[in-house]
Amino acid sequence: MMNHKFPLAGITVADFTWIGAGSYTTKILADFGADVVKIESAERLDTLRDAKPFKDGIRGVNRSGYFADRNSSKRSITLNMKTPEGRALARRLIERSDVVANNFTPGAMEKFGLGYAAVREFKQDIVYISMAMHGQTGPEAKYLGYGLTMGAVTGLHYLCGLPDREPAGTGTNFPDHVPNPTHAAFAILAALRHRRRTGEGQFIDMAQIEPTIALLGPAIMDYTVNGRVANRAGNQHIAAAPHGVYPARGEDRWIAISAPADAAWHALLQELGDSALASDPRFATGVARWQHHAELDAALARHTAQYDALELAQRLQRRGIAAGPVQDAADVLRDPQLQARGHWVYQEHPEMGRTVYNALPFRMSRTPGYPHRPAPLLGQHTEEVLREKLALDAAGIESLRACGALR
Repeated sequence: MMNHKFPLAGITVADFTWIGAGSYTTKILADFGADVVKIESAERLDTLRDAKPFKDGIRGVNRSGYFADRNSSKRSITLNMKTPEGRALARRLIERSDVVANNFTPGAMEKFGLGYAAVREFKQDIVYISMAMHGQTGPEAKYLGYGLTMGAVTGLHYLCGLPDREPAGTGTNFPDHVPNPTHAAFAILAALRHRRRTGEGQFIDMAQIEPTIALLGPAIMDYTVNGRVANRAGNQHIAAAPHGVYPARGEDRWIAISAPADAAWHALLQELGDSALASDPRFATGVARWQHHAELDAALARHTAQYDALELAQRLQRRGIAAGPVQDAADVLRDPQLQARGHWVYQEHPEMGRTVYNALPFRMSRTPGYPHRPAPLLGQHTEEVLREKLALDAAGIESLRACGALR
């Protein structure tokens, strides 16, 4: 039973999204209480169902931690959209929905007879979002792409890495996790608010490259104003030093430190106890430190390598110096601040057992939002949704199964 204190309780989403940003968008809605029905196919799986890491290292369509994190609080049904019966079921579900979401290339939903123009004929107040990489219009609208592609074509990939090395990218597909799903969720909420006031639905044409470009403001401005193309800077600051990541005691342990202002710089020297650096003319001013940042970083690294990262970070913070240990996944899971805020939410998954999920990154005092259901098994809720949303009985469901519409 849905808790009606959730702010989106009563909203139904027909979720055709898969893989990255689309699934994360609808996860946000689901964690806020919307009934997100993920429409899947056992014949053409969501790629993330077969993506590592797998629980206990055992591969399976219901064992991917990657998929689980993107699909908390949702229900899953399996439809064979190649059959007329499967397409008819999708249409009936949309008739009972408030939002339709997809992140396919333009034209994909139209092949099923479920593009916006067709849907609007039988559901005029629908809020319909399409999240193609390049949007619905323009010379590259038909191009297929993923988070890595978006990072490349927007210039984000080019800016990530060391100055004298090839572009390294962001490690994970950053556009899928932050700029695109958050912008999409905001657009959906704005459209729902408009519908509540006017009764009008609308089409949201979101080009995923555009929120990603919004991250690159300084680089765009530098070129616009100065004609200068920004390059990779690693962990360096473009105009300040020291500012970087330095080795700490232990294997692959690091600490981030930023102390470019004179007061912070002198406090750092006092904490490290290095009078030679204090008297070195190469580091006497902020400009000089930036001009000789490579030598400065090497000197600081010799000091920081002797310390535990967390201990040194705490000591520097007490002196007003910006510093923090570079944490790995195990560190983050046991981080006391995240634990105190209840960021990690554990759910009992039918196949994986107790699994961990990210909570939404804000706390609302009156209307909660958090993962309240584990990620669904493939097709776990097919019969449940068909009975509840479409009023089908056992015989009707069995007939659909027999004709191949449910798989």
